[in-house]
Amino acid sequence: MNSLLIDADALQAELVSHRNYIHQNPEVGLHLPITSGYVFKTLESMGCNPQKITDSGIVAVIGKGTIDKTVLLRADMDALNIKEEADFDNKSENGNMHACGHDLHTTMLLGAAKLLKDREDELEGYVKLMFQPAEETFEGAKEMIEAGVLENPTVNAAMGIHVSTGIQFPAGGVIVPEAGPSMAGADWFKITVKGKGCHGAMPHLGVDPLNVIANIYFGLKEIISREIVALDTAVLTVGVMQGGSVNNVIPETAELRGTLRTFTEKNRGFIVQRIQEVAEGIAKTYRSEATVEFSNGTPALVNNPDSIALAKEFLSEYFGENSFVTLGKVAPGGKGMGSEDFAFVSQEVPTVQLTLGAGNSQNGCIYPLHHPKALFDESVLSKGAAVYAGYAIEWLKKNR
Repeated sequence: MNSLLIDADALQAELVSHRNYIHQNPEVGLHLPITSGYVFKTLESMGCNPQKITDSGIVAVIGKGTIDKTVLLRADMDALNIKEEADFDNKSENGNMHACGHDLHTTMLLGAAKLLKDREDELEGYVKLMFQPAEETFEGAKEMIEAGVLENPTVNAAMGIHVSTGIQFPAGGVIVPEAGPSMAGADWFKITVKGKGCHGAMPHLGVDPLNVIANIYFGLKEIISREIVALDTAVLTVGVMQGGSVNNVIPETAELRGTLRTFTEKNRGFIVQRIQEVAEGIAKTYRSEATVEFSNGTPALVNNPDSIALAKEFLSEYFGENSFVTLGKVAPGGKGMGSEDFAFVSQEVPTVQLTLGAGNSQNGCIYPLHHPKALFDESVLSKGAAVYAGYAIEWLKKNR
């Protein structure tokens, strides 16, 4: 067996301990003082020299740099504002939850740091570790890029891992993406309509904003069905429509909020423009005004073909030819409408994001990501650490 895998297996108990601490202390957003503090101290204890480049974003570089090449390994650290209901001895009690598995990502990258630090003299370039906050709000990766995570030393390629649970895929198995976009770009939007409030018995004296947002809703639905090429994939979902608080009063304002998912910047830009035009046009038709705001956007996550080829070669060599499947065999079309802000990194350097199976119904993990009862199989932690570290080692060998 490869010595890296032996050493990774030997770390399993330590990794479970890391994961339990992180899981019991979930934090959300850009400010993760407990989690980032724990990661920082753990890296220091390994002999790394971690740096905080944002409030909670941490970078550490491992390697002697005999060649001027750097591969980045990324893990997200933030949780969700969900009260945990899972039957788990070490569950969170603070109203937040690691329901998306970011505690596993962070733990596995800490394991990879240990494996790589122990082999630092053998590395032919640099490995940069990126511990990122605020993936769930699509803020963390962009903030760390702006703070220089891809510089000093300059990053030439990047790799990330995301775990899965609650799907029929074996724990410890790896899903390799297809070339091109694998996760959709996302935009959140809010449309506020200003009408004219009045008594509900005399609607002719006012301008009903609830009627306006109802018509805007149907107008938005026409964008996807009538203005986007049928073979393209895009989703526009309205999740909130609200206004008013009294039965017999027409309110002054009402709002509509939703999300847009696309795979190309062309469609993304076009639909964003049309959302604004449709909302403003319909509002004007009904003698009201509409204000459209966009926030928390991220592009599609694009996977590089050379990075994918290396991942397949490395996984076969280290874990066997049957250790992975391609995303197209798991998801129709090889794409998913979920979004991930690692996409910002994929816009800058050749990138691949692998998926590691971390639970299914056969081992009691029946609930999906983001569910308050989601469970994850901790036995995959050492495998994830080895996948992170092994990919970095092999990338540096292949890119001398």
